Amino acid sequence: MSVELGTEESRLAALCALAQQTRDLMDAVALTDVGEDDLTAATAALIAVTERLRAAVRQTPQPFEIAPDGTLRHLGNAVTGGANPHALPLVIEVRDGGVRAEVEFRPLHEGPPGGVHGGISAMILDHLLGQAVAAAGSAGMTGTLTVRYRRPVPYGTPLVATAEYTRTEGRKTWAEGRLSLLDGEALVEATGLFITPSAWIGG
Repeated sequence: MSVELGTEESRLAALCALAQQTRDLMDAVALTDVGEDDLTAATAALIAVTERLRAAVRQTPQPFEIAPDGTLRHLGNAVTGGANPHALPLVIEVRDGGVRAEVEFRPLHEGPPGGVHGGISAMILDHLLGQAVAAAGSAGMTGTLTVRYRRPVPYGTPLVATAEYTRTEGRKTWAEGRLSLLDGEALVEATGLFITPSAWIGG
């Protein structure tokens, strides 16, 4: 059994490495200025790689699971998933009263010229808010998300995302969060209402 676990962990590590290489590829595609011949050759190479990966496919991304160290992980998550090329991936630290993550967006996340798309900022904060309520023992699904954009969010600049649980009323839980520069200046602020599904509440 331990051999099987080790083999699966090795495969997942290889999958995460592939996902990271894909992120690098996506960045390169977004910024490349090579000529048409190189673009055509690269496209042909990617078609071959895509077909190779499609030789065996899942119906869904990697699911929630318990990692060998006993922690809960979700390698397929769009924000934190190491095996999801769409993810940054964000590494979230749980601390007293809330959660924190260091963030650095890439040119791939551009919305307005030179800045990060507002929807990307909202997605990051939505996830942090959800993690904050979960850490407080009130895990739920997003009911409402209110976002205030105070300043343009730059890419290629180290930022910090934080969120804190605020209160609970029955199955409703609220949290507040922000995306800030390292000096503490808030760029985006958010408030979220999360609803705990009745099926999640033990009888």
